[in-house]
Amino acid sequence: MASGHYAKRLRGANTRLDQTLIALSAVNNQMLTHNIRFDTAINNMVQGLVMFDAAERIVVCNSRYIEMYGLSADIVKPGCTLGELLRHRVETGHLQRDPQEYRAQLLNEMARGEPVVWIVGTADGREILITSKPMRAGGWITTHEDVTERRRADARIAHMALHDALTNLPNRLFFRQEVEKRVAHLGCDQILAVLCLDLDNFKEVNDTLGHPFGDKLLCQVGERLRGCLGEGDSVARLGGDEFAILHGRAAPDGNASALLQRIIKVIAAPFDLDGHQVVIGVSIGVSVAPADGVDPDQLIKNADMALYRVKVEGRGKYRLFEPEMDARLQARRALEMDLRKAIVSGEFELCYQPLVNLESEEISSFEALIRWNHPERGVVMPDEFVALAEETALIVPIGEWVVRRACAEAATWPGEVRVAVNLSPVQFRSPGLVETVVSALARSGLASERLQLEITESVMLLNTQSTLDTLHRLRALGVRISMDDFGTGYSSLSYLRSFPFDKIKIDRSFVRDLASNKESRAIIRAVVKLGLRLGMSTTVEGIETQEELDHMKREGCTEGQGFYFSMPCPAKEVRALLAKQASKDKAVA
Repeated sequence: MASGHYAKRLRGANTRLDQTLIALSAVNNQMLTHNIRFDTAINNMVQGLVMFDAAERIVVCNSRYIEMYGLSADIVKPGCTLGELLRHRVETGHLQRDPQEYRAQLLNEMARGEPVVWIVGTADGREILITSKPMRAGGWITTHEDVTERRRADARIAHMALHDALTNLPNRLFFRQEVEKRVAHLGCDQILAVLCLDLDNFKEVNDTLGHPFGDKLLCQVGERLRGCLGEGDSVARLGGDEFAILHGRAAPDGNASALLQRIIKVIAAPFDLDGHQVVIGVSIGVSVAPADGVDPDQLIKNADMALYRVKVEGRGKYRLFEPEMDARLQARRALEMDLRKAIVSGEFELCYQPLVNLESEEISSFEALIRWNHPERGVVMPDEFVALAEETALIVPIGEWVVRRACAEAATWPGEVRVAVNLSPVQFRSPGLVETVVSALARSGLASERLQLEITESVMLLNTQSTLDTLHRLRALGVRISMDDFGTGYSSLSYLRSFPFDKIKIDRSFVRDLASNKESRAIIRAVVKLGLRLGMSTTVEGIETQEELDHMKREGCTEGQGFYFSMPCPAKEVRALLAKQASKDKAVA
C-alpha cells in the first residue's frame, strides 16, 4: 500500500515535471521567436546600428553597419572593442582620422549625457549621419545613416531657391542678400556699385522667333555678363530680361565706368541663335553705396530709378542715380494714379483736326486727337501722358474709348467725311483690337470705309505674323489703314512692301525744313511719286503757310493737314466747319 502511494506521488511529480518542461519549452520557443524577430528587425534597418556596453565592447551590431563600411563580420561582432573597430575602419579606408583621437572626442562629448550627432564624409564621397545616444546603465547605441542623396536633394532645393532655373545665375533674393552682406562689410574708404540692367528690344526677339529662342538669348546674355566681371563682382538675373551686377571694385578712378562701357559693347555684339542673328542692346542704371544709401532695398530701388531714366531718354546707355530721380518717379506714380482715375471718371474728350483734299480744297476727314481734362491740372496734352499710358498698358482701355467715341461722333457728320484714329503699338499686342473696332462700328452705325486707322512704323517693328494678320483683318472689314509719320523710322520702304496701306502721311518735320533744306523737298517729291506708283494717297502734316500749301499742291500731294487749315477743335465745332464748307460749295455752285 505504501508502495502504491509512492508510485502515485511519483506519477504526480512526473506530470508536474512534464508540465514544467513543456512550459520551459514554450518559453524557450518564445525567446527564440523573439530573437529571430529582433535579428530580423535590426538587420533590415535602413541605418547601421551598433550597441556598446560600459566596457566599450560591441553587444549588438547589424549587417547594415558592416555593409556600409565594407567591414569584416569576423572582426566586427559582439565582444569587439571600440578601439579594434576603429582600427579596422581605418584599414578599410572608411575612417580618415586617428582612431584614438576619434575615440577620445566621442567619449568626451557623450560624457555630457546628451546625444552626439556628427555628419562624416567617407573616402568614396558619401555623407553619413552618425547619432550616438548614451544609455543609463552604461554604454551607448550608435546609428549610422547614409544621407548622401538627402543632402544632395537639400542642396539642390537650396540652390533652386536662390538661383534662376534658366540661366543658373543667382536670383533676386540671392542678389539682395549679397548686397546686404557686402554693404555691411564696406570699409571707410570703399564704395560699392549696384547695376540694374534691362535688355533693349528683347520682346521683339520673343515675338518674332518665339520664347524658346528668347530663352537661348537670355542664357547667352548671362554668359557674356559673366565674362565682363572682375574679381569681387557678381551677376544675377532678377526676372524677365532684367539682370543685376554687384561691382565690388567701384572707385573714383573710373573702374565702374569702364565696366559699364564694356557691358554695353559686349551686349551690342550680334547673337547667334541656332542660325538666327539677333542684335539687341542694354540699358543700365547705377547706384553707389554709401553715397546713395546703405539699405540694400534702397540701393536696388535707386539703381532701378536710374535705369528708368535711361529707358525714357533713349536706351542703350547708362545713368547714375540722382536724388531728383526719386521726385520724378513719385510724380510719375501720381500721374499714373490720376490716369487710372480719369479712365473711370470719364475725364477724356476728343478734338478733331481736319484733313483737306488739296485739289478740291474740301475737308475729306478729321483726325481724332485726345485731350485729358484733369480736375486740377486743367487740359493735359497727349505728349504729357500717352507715353506713360503705353508703358502701363493703360493705352488699351483709353484706345478702346477713343475708337468708340470717334465712331459715334463721326456717325453724326454729313456726307462721306471720314474719321482717323491713331493706334498704339501696345494695342496691337492686345488680342481684342479687331473686336473693339467691330463693336464700335456696329454700335455707332458708321460705315467701315469712313473709319481710318493710323499706325506708326513702331507697329511694323513688331514684325510678327500676328501684327500682319490683325492689319489684314481690319482691312477686310473695309477700314482704311494709314502709315503715320512716314520717313522718321528705319525701314519704311520694307513696311510698304509688307502691307498694302491706303495712305502715307508724310511727317511734319519735312515740311518744317522745306524752305531751307533741299533734301526735305526731294524726300517729299519721292514719297508722293512712290505713293502714286503703289496706289496710295499721300497726306502732308504740318502745313502752316500759303507757301507750304502751294508747294505741296505742285508736288501732287493728295491731302494736307495743319494749322493753316484749322487748329484741333471740339466735336461741337466740327459740324460748324462742315456747314461752312457746304455753304461755300453752294455759293460757288
